Parts: sequence; structure tokens; C-alpha cells
Amino acid sequence: MEKRPPKLLLTGHWSILALFNNPRIRSSSSSFPQIPKSNVQLHMAAGSLRKKAHGKRSSLVKPQQPPPMPISSNSPFRTRKTVFLVSVVSALAVIALSWNTWSSFRSTDVVSEQIHSIEVVNEFPHDPAAFTQGLLYGGNDTLLESTGLNGRSSVREVDLQTGKIKALQNMDYAYFGEGLTLLDQRLYQVTWLEKTGFIYDRYNLTKFKKFTHDMKDGWGLATDGKVLFGSDGSSSLYRINPQTMKVITELVVKYKSYEVHNLNELEYINNEVWANIWQSDCIARISPVDGTVIGWILLPELREGLIASGNRIDVLNGIAWDADKKRIFVTGKFWPKLYEIKLQPLRKHLRAPVEQMCLRAPVHFN
Repeated sequence: MEKRPPKLLLTGHWSILALFNNPRIRSSSSSFPQIPKSNVQLHMAAGSLRKKAHGKRSSLVKPQQPPPMPISSNSPFRTRKTVFLVSVVSALAVIALSWNTWSSFRSTDVVSEQIHSIEVVNEFPHDPAAFTQGLLYGGNDTLLESTGLNGRSSVREVDLQTGKIKALQNMDYAYFGEGLTLLDQRLYQVTWLEKTGFIYDRYNLTKFKKFTHDMKDGWGLATDGKVLFGSDGSSSLYRINPQTMKVITELVVKYKSYEVHNLNELEYINNEVWANIWQSDCIARISPVDGTVIGWILLPELREGLIASGNRIDVLNGIAWDADKKRIFVTGKFWPKLYEIKLQPLRKHLRAPVEQMCLRAPVHFN
């Protein structure tokens, strides 16, 4: 069963993602609202003032009354006027330079404590054929990844440094792999458009249990070491009992007064649930207590850079956390790279409100 493309109306400087045959696949020619993938920089262009002097010479006739004295090109009056104009131009140039300097100084100020940009610390190779749906750090420079698409879905163990697959468990054609998390050496995976999931052995990826869950669909999974957190593409964040796979609580995720729809891949980091927002370059930092969005991470430069290099990619999706070394990793569907990133306070004004950059209309699949 295929996901049908949502009908999304975007305004302003936004564009709609062009999707591949599967509606959750986007072509590289598309771009997110430039938003975005990612902050308008105001550039002051220094212009030059030009003055053209047009002197007119006339023949003088001696009248009965002495005429006004003509101003020659060497007249002190013209000289004073020129000096005055030069002084004005110089003053404007000084003001412009001072403003640029002051603006540069001000750019070090933190614009928002809630919104972060990123610094890329390292780049690693990533399988460009992997339609990444779930990602987590498995220790010893190893990643565990769930990939999607019917007939191409899998659970895999990947070497961080080389991007090579160390172990692979392919899924039946009927299943479209989605979110993945690790709890007590067991890998939990959900599937798209199904209430079916699987549990795998962490070390050899053998499948030894099938389960059903109470979410409307399977999109993302994460854990705090005690319970599971799940998403189904809506604005709901679920707390799930890992023993029974029954929903304990359901929170509606909100930013200010807006519901945050399209919650996708999840990761639990420092008492927060981080969520990719499908069809955006944004990661929402969510309180697991009440579902409030307590911050945003903007990453448009990653997708834009890959597209500019000629890569045919899909959306940002996949967050992994190395708790021991405090490393954050992100990637996307069909992305040839995986990035280690560090958060930076936002120091420049956004090109559009964060609501426009990160919030999406709800989508429904049959």
C-alpha cells in the first residue's frame, strides 16, 4: 500500500515537495520552504554617489546696470559647494561603515534561546540507497538503522566511520519499515500503515517476536530506558508500555497554541523527546511531561548543501544520540552523508517565522 501525497497549501516563500512514486519520497529538485531547509541575512550594498556638474558659459553684455558677478569654475563659491558635498558623502560613508560594524557586532547576540542552528562537527558516509526511517547509536562507533519502502525495508547495523553495513535483516515485501529504538538489548521496530511491529535481537538482528500497538500508525520510536515513546505522523506523542505495547498516555504536541503535526522519527536526549517534522528541515524538542515544544533546531543548510552538490535526496529524517560522548548524529532519506552536529544559539534573524518554517498541515493516509 502506498502513501498518497498530502495536499498541502504553503504560502510566502514556501514550495511544495515533489515526491517520488512513493509519496514520502521527494525529488532533489524540490526544496522546502526557505525557511528553511534551515535565516535572512540583511546585506547592505554600498552605493556610490555621483554628481555631475554642468557649467554654462554665457557671453556677457555690458548693461546700464552692472550685472551679477558670474561664478567661474574657479570661484570660491563653487569650491565651497564642492567641499560641502564631499563632506556629506564622506559623512554618509562613515555612517554606513559604522552601521555595518555595529550590525556585525550585534550579530553575536543571541536572537532566541528557544531556537538553535547547528555546527557540523564531522561528516560520515551514509548509504544513499537507504530510505532512513529509524536511527540510533549502538555504541562502539556503530549505528542501528531501519529503512523503508516495500521490498527494500530492512534493519541494519552500520559502521559509523565507513558507512558499511555490518549486519542486515531484510523485511518481507508486505512491510514498510519505520521507527526503531533499543531497550534492554532488544530492537523495537514499527511499520507504516500497520499496527504491527517487530522485536529483534540487538546483536544478530534475528527477529523473534511480533507485536501489535495502539497507535493509529507506526512512524517513530524512542525510549528513556523505561518506557517507549511513539509517533504516528499526527500531533500525538505516545508513552507505551514495552511489555504489553499498550499506550499509557497520549500527549498532543503544541508550540504556543499550534498543534505540531507530522511527528516522524524520534530520539530521547537529555530528558527531551526530539522529533523530525516530516517535510521540514526542523527538529522539535518536546517535553515528555506535557507535550510542549520547548525548542527548535533548524538544519536547512544540510539538505540545501546536498542538493547543490547534485544529490537526489529526500527529507531530513534520522536522529541518533551517543550519550557517553554527547554526540548528536542526523541524516535523511537517500542522503549520502551522515552528520555529527553541535547546537548553536541562533544569532541571526530568521527569514520567516518559525511557525512557517516548521509547522505543517496534518496529513492523512489510507
